[in-house]
Amino acid sequence: MRSLITGVTGQDGWYLSELLREQGHEVFGLVTDGDLAPVPPEVKALHGNLGDGASLAAALDAARPHEVYNLAAISSVAESWQHPERVADINGVGVVRLLHAARALAERTGQSVRIVQAGSAEIFGDSPPPQDEQTPIRPTTPYGAAKAFAHHAVGVYRSAGLAASSAILYNHESPRRPEHFVTRKITSAVARISSGSDEQLVLGNLDIRRDWGHASDYMRAMTMIAAHDEPADFVIASGTSRSVKDFVVAAFGYVGIEDWPRHVRIDPALVRPAEPFEQRGDPRRAHGALGWQPKITFEALVAAMVDADVAAVRSRES
Repeated sequence: MRSLITGVTGQDGWYLSELLREQGHEVFGLVTDGDLAPVPPEVKALHGNLGDGASLAAALDAARPHEVYNLAAISSVAESWQHPERVADINGVGVVRLLHAARALAERTGQSVRIVQAGSAEIFGDSPPPQDEQTPIRPTTPYGAAKAFAHHAVGVYRSAGLAASSAILYNHESPRRPEHFVTRKITSAVARISSGSDEQLVLGNLDIRRDWGHASDYMRAMTMIAAHDEPADFVIASGTSRSVKDFVVAAFGYVGIEDWPRHVRIDPALVRPAEPFEQRGDPRRAHGALGWQPKITFEALVAAMVDADVAAVRSRES
C-alpha cells in the first residue's frame, strides 16, 4: 500500500506518517521548496505544493498512491484575515488542484485512488453546537470559507466517482503543535513559569469554548476513513467542549500552581474578529461507521503538552 501525505512536515503529518508506517505502508510526503522542517523518518520526499497543479500531478505520478491524505494548509485562522486571497488559493482552490490530479491519475492508470481531506470545524462558523455532518455550513472567517469551499469540492468529486472523503477535524493538539497556537502558548508559558520565570501569559478571550483532542487520535481516524468501504464525510471530535480558561486552569494545576490568575493577563487586541463562541462536534457517525473512539483524554493531552514543554525548558537550562 502506497500513501501520499501533503503537509507531511507538520504536527499531523508526523503522527499520520508514523501510523501508516506501522501499518506497513510505503509513505511519500509532499514537501514545498524551501521547507526547512524535517521530514519524518522513512518518508520519501516529493517536491510540490497546492498552489501548483503541475507539481501535484508530477508527485502523484511519482508515488502512484493508493491513498492521498491532504493535510497541507495555511493553518492560522488569524493569518487568514491578513492574507485572505492566499488562504483561499491554498486551502480552497489548492484542494481542487489535488482532487483533479488524483482523478486524472485514477482515470489514466485504472488504479483506485482514495483521498481524505483534512477539513475543519471552522466551516460551521456560528452554527449552534453540537455540529454534525448535516449542520449548515456558514463560516465566519476567511479560513473557514476556504475550508468550506474545499469541503464542497470533495463532495463534487465524490459524486463524479472519485473515492474522496472529508474528515471534519475539531481542534487537535499535541506536544508537536507550534507555539503560535494558543494551546502551546499556554503550556510553554506554564512550563517556564513553573521553572521560575516571572513572565505573564497574555491571552485574549478566555471564555470561548473548543472541542479539543489529541492529534494522534485524529490522524488514526483519517486512516480509518481512508479504509472505509464508502467514501463519506465524518466529524472527528471528542464531543465535549471546554473553555480556554479550562485549558489554562488544567495546565497550571498540573504543575501545582493554583493561583493562576496572577500569571495571566488579558489583552483585548488578541480577540479575533467574528470568532465562533463554541465549537463542539457530534462524532456519532465516526463511532458507528468507523468504530473510532478517541483514546487520549483532555487531561492526558494537557499533561503530555506540559511535560514536553517542561522537559524542553530543563534541557535549555542544562
